[in-house]
Amino acid sequence: MSGTPDTEAFAGDSTPDFTIVSVTVVVGFDYGARRIGVALGNRISSSARALDVVDNGSAGPDWQRVGALLREWRPDALLVGLPLTLDSGEQNASRAARAFAAELHARQRLPVALVDERLTSREAAQRFAARRASGNARRKDAANLDAIAAEVIVEQWLRANPR
Repeated sequence: MSGTPDTEAFAGDSTPDFTIVSVTVVVGFDYGARRIGVALGNRISSSARALDVVDNGSAGPDWQRVGALLREWRPDALLVGLPLTLDSGEQNASRAARAFAAELHARQRLPVALVDERLTSREAAQRFAARRASGNARRKDAANLDAIAAEVIVEQWLRANPR
């Protein structure tokens, strides 16, 4: 485990963890049934930023777009938000996020950490509202809300795993 109670990590079937120290660049995902938010994080600067939103649907995620983003940003590890209930229980969305994380690891062969994402949607909505109020976002940018949620997930992980 990563040493924090709100993060689970795996590097494949035989290794239950990956070396946090060696991780500098991470890409985080906010998995949703229709859209998957994507954000970039850097441990050196302790910063994150929303990158993109990837389509997800009955045929599954747009793996081609996911692969293109990962080739472009070359992360050391991946993060996937784990939507738990307020009492830490699993739900259908939790199982779907776990399945996405496992498939992501199988396709990319990078370590993946599951990060507790409770209340990240609320934080993302507040950030989007603040960005709109300051003139840095417009109503039509609301489609990026999932990427902002991924940004929050990455920031949570960065705070829990400082250099």
